[in-house]
Amino acid sequence: MRIRPVRSALLATACVVGLAVPLAGTTATAVQPSTTHEAATTKAEQARVSGFWTPERMRSAVPIDQLLTPKQRLSGGTVAAGEPTTVAPTAMAPTAFPSGGAPWTGGGKIVSTEGRVFFTYTGRTASCSGTAVTSGNKSTVITAGHCVKLEGAFHTNWVFVPAYNNGATPYGTWTAKKTYATAQWVASEDINYDVGAAVVNPLNGQNLTDVVGGQGVAFNQARGQNMYAFGYPAAAPYDGSKLIYCSGKVFNALISDGLGMTCDMTGGSSGGGWFLQFNEAAGTGIVNSVNSYKINFIPTWMFGPYFGADAQSVYNTAQAG
Repeated sequence: MRIRPVRSALLATACVVGLAVPLAGTTATAVQPSTTHEAATTKAEQARVSGFWTPERMRSAVPIDQLLTPKQRLSGGTVAAGEPTTVAPTAMAPTAFPSGGAPWTGGGKIVSTEGRVFFTYTGRTASCSGTAVTSGNKSTVITAGHCVKLEGAFHTNWVFVPAYNNGATPYGTWTAKKTYATAQWVASEDINYDVGAAVVNPLNGQNLTDVVGGQGVAFNQARGQNMYAFGYPAAAPYDGSKLIYCSGKVFNALISDGLGMTCDMTGGSSGGGWFLQFNEAAGTGIVNSVNSYKINFIPTWMFGPYFGADAQSVYNTAQAG
């Protein structure tokens, strides 16, 4: 069995990642502290990174999975859980449900809070997706672990572009001050813990969610609920220029302890948020997973990690950063 990460914008096309290691047990593991990476911490570095990402570079960024075939590892147990926790959105008769993949035309806050993530990986420009969420520092973006670190190194030149539109950056280009990932992802790229985050620097004297708003985020929630997934897939039949969504009832993943959804999004959508209680009219909801990987022989299914206690640790560390 082979799996492939959906890695974002860069991940313009989904590719095979490697052989999956069979699950070997059901014992839950203890929560581990998230890992932090310093990024653009000085004004000079912020200006350099922001200037690096010209419209042409953003358009030419390829899906990260086109650049490598990393081997993903599956843990031998279940994701550690804690008490159910929900942070409400800043600031429900669905009509776009269910959907296996289509451009989002409903408007609302999702348009400004969802964005493309761009970064440099092994000297190449690449991309993913991410979501601005409610946080103590008003500057936190949730994404996938492989969208911040891969094969032993954290990505550089990391930026978040909310409401990206074919090179246009209507809300600006936000440089990362720090990026974060679960300890399990950093140690072994365990697909069960493919969760990452970034704290972005202020832009023009303002914090991120004061400008674009912030979605809610929840952990340790019941499985099998109705959810919406968003992202910027860049591999055919998509081109990374439009916000795409899927919606439906999620199911337990086949080869990990995560969640699955019928969804045809491709490479570049990695890190885009999965939402509980999504309000189509307002475009708001509660992030409870992210686009993570697909299985070659079932291309119409997308999988994301279960947001348990370790994902909550990443969020808590980031929002305090």
